Amino acid sequence: MVTSAHAQQVLRVTAIPDESPTELARKFAPLGKYLEARLGMKVEWTPVTDYAAAVETLVNKKIDLAWFGGFTFVQSSVRSAGKTVPLVQREEDTAFKSVFITASDSGITKLEDLKGKTLSFGSQSSTSGHLMPRNYLLAAKIDPDADLKRVSFSGAHDATIAAVASGKVDAGALNISVWNKFVEDRRVDTGAVKVFYTTPAYYDYNWTVHADMPAGLRDKITQAFLDLNPATPEGAEILKLQRATKFVPTKADNYMGIKAAAENAGLLK
Repeated sequence: MVTSAHAQQVLRVTAIPDESPTELARKFAPLGKYLEARLGMKVEWTPVTDYAAAVETLVNKKIDLAWFGGFTFVQSSVRSAGKTVPLVQREEDTAFKSVFITASDSGITKLEDLKGKTLSFGSQSSTSGHLMPRNYLLAAKIDPDADLKRVSFSGAHDATIAAVASGKVDAGALNISVWNKFVEDRRVDTGAVKVFYTTPAYYDYNWTVHADMPAGLRDKITQAFLDLNPATPEGAEILKLQRATKFVPTKADNYMGIKAAAENAGLLK
């Protein structure tokens, strides 16, 4: 009985570590306060060390609500035999994209130019930093493991930008939202680093719960996200930090394309 009482008093939340721990905690703080007020329960931020840990903690019900990428959602669904449920996603996630970046003077202007070069992905379990970029490379008849000089994994999107900017790698693939934020905040010199390829759109990030969560709580969480309003100071702050215009409902079927891409790339085990 202790666990169910605990689950009703505290909502434990985590996110895939696609950015630095301090940035993730900063982005979550106002959202956590908002959810506490809306749900009438304590909300606890529980950071994890890697993408696999985010999947395992939700599958094993060690946490209640997880911010997943499309691929980590698919992994959680496979690991739990369909027992994880995506509730909402940012409107931006219904047509998300990845970008490939390189030094402006590298001579790389298209995917085919990557042959014989070095490339950094983000985390191995990242949708926008690995799976979908790999998928589009394969579609362009480029096998990253055979045709590139070296493939590395930076672990996070911001680290990929740093690797390209410092000349550690010839090119990098990352989430378009993080790239745009870096450009907007002038944290990257767009005279020195450029985007040379943007992928077609796909479904990406979402907030996911375990199917065993009581339906009433699930509905309350969904409604809290849907009610975030950019016209209110609180809503505007949360949405800006989440890089969202608004949240919209989502469903598992939206991620069939991600699942197919993962199977095609041999990444779904």
